[in-house]
Amino acid sequence: MDYTELIITRRSIRSYDPDRPVPEAVLRKILEAGRLAPSAHNNQPWKFYLVSSPLLLEKIKMCYKREWIRDAPHILISAGLRREAWTRDYDGYNSMETDVAIAMTQIILAAANEGVGTCWVMAYNPFELKEALDIDDNHQLLAITPLGYPKAGYQVPVEKGRKLLDEIVEFL
Repeated sequence: MDYTELIITRRSIRSYDPDRPVPEAVLRKILEAGRLAPSAHNNQPWKFYLVSSPLLLEKIKMCYKREWIRDAPHILISAGLRREAWTRDYDGYNSMETDVAIAMTQIILAAANEGVGTCWVMAYNPFELKEALDIDDNHQLLAITPLGYPKAGYQVPVEKGRKLLDEIVEFL
């Protein structure tokens, strides 16, 4: 797909076909996009957890209270590794969140390119999620997204209003 078309047509999907898991080869292709994402100083301060097992999916899905996520056959959790991220000398800025956001964006766009639905989710309970994954304190959970094919008949959301380019850009 043309990149501009991909950007314009990508939508957050909130209805998944539970009986149609994404093939492993497609999942690997999507995750490869995250692996190849740029990061400050090329430190790659991230870890991704792809959950597909029914037992762990149930635990993970309980960390987010919306019903629509229950049918997703896979959930991807992104974690940042603060101690592995680059830190700017001048002011102590740590690039972890920026780096993981870039990788997640590439993953979501790669999924859309493969016809796989995603929805960037932030409103989960991080304490329950961390406990369900049994991960250490160096892993800061930053976002989750379901991965799956939209349920038959699902109406893709129309474009939400976006600010005009002139409202967000100053040409200097």
